[in-house]
Amino acid sequence: MAEKSQLCSVWVGSETGILKGVSLSKKQAFNFSEASTLSRDQEVCVLSWGDPLETEVLLGCVSGEVRTFSTEKGRYIEHRQCSEPGLGRFIGLAVYDSSLVTCVESGLLKVWPEGSEDCQVEVAVGQGVCRMRQDPMQRHRVATGGKENPLKVWDLQKPEAPIFTAKNVRNDWLDLRVPVWVKDLQFIPGSDKIVTCTGHHQVRVYDPSCPTRRPVLETTYEEYPLTALSLTPDHSSVVVGNTHGQLAIIDLRKGLVRGCLKGLAGSVRGLQCHPSLPLVASCGLDRFLRVHSLTDRTLQHKVYLKSRLNCLLLSSRDNLEEGPAGLVGEEGVKEEEEGQGDEVWDTMETVTDRASKRAAEESEGRTGKKKRKAAK
Repeated sequence: MAEKSQLCSVWVGSETGILKGVSLSKKQAFNFSEASTLSRDQEVCVLSWGDPLETEVLLGCVSGEVRTFSTEKGRYIEHRQCSEPGLGRFIGLAVYDSSLVTCVESGLLKVWPEGSEDCQVEVAVGQGVCRMRQDPMQRHRVATGGKENPLKVWDLQKPEAPIFTAKNVRNDWLDLRVPVWVKDLQFIPGSDKIVTCTGHHQVRVYDPSCPTRRPVLETTYEEYPLTALSLTPDHSSVVVGNTHGQLAIIDLRKGLVRGCLKGLAGSVRGLQCHPSLPLVASCGLDRFLRVHSLTDRTLQHKVYLKSRLNCLLLSSRDNLEEGPAGLVGEEGVKEEEEGQGDEVWDTMETVTDRASKRAAEESEGRTGKKKRKAAK
């Protein structure tokens, strides 16, 4: 399995609890879980890199367990119980000073020292959290946000109170309060700004240095809830996805839509741009992993992975697409069997449409009558 895992450039977490590795250059996909031990409790909610060299993948499961997968060894090397049942799913994982940072939907953010089963820091960031992200430039800072839980920035070195709390926008034209629903967020490198997307199809940019604490830029995209976002390599635009499988590139300087990425069917769950190449990977409920070009917005790769997909990790190496280019479809993917009921569908007989069957019988009956009349 070590040889297979080292080939993979994209990692995807599924609802069935399987970690899937995809090699875009070899046009292959692999499962890195034991199908006999899988259950819904092992559904992968979130993925994160465990080290800067990207040799470890952290998986946050519905059961509250965080598993560590070694991409060099091709197997799981650590299991740690970091949450209790009933506290909600993981909505963010990060690593700071060799410590694990976790956050769940109920609003408990914890810091777990390496080799310890007890958390060192525990912070209540508010109920209904939808996303927790780490600042890649200042790794001691994380941001959280959720439903009726505004954007907050926390310093893990001084976690007593947030260092920034966003203020809601002004009332609408009917003088009604605008609801808060942060679905995803990301720090903008090279600045203190943070970009967010909401369940009310808004994209907002916040600047903690701004005294008003309100967005310095706001725009909307379509009319459906936005579910995920990722900054483009030049950090001047952001790619957003919504519940109807629509992807768009939005310019953060003017708030305009630069273009749309087509081909998706179903809610977007995972979205990530490559840090240096003009590529963006996406996955969701339609069970496909797709890689689009940000230059001409064409579909570069398409991989069918059988299970509904929740999250993904895209390798930052520059040789991501070494090998023959082209579309990766079902015929080009060699994926191991999951053992999750696919064989049941394979053995089921095809049911003929009743209306078509009745029409065929009536047609045969009329043909038979004509033949009998002709014979007489």
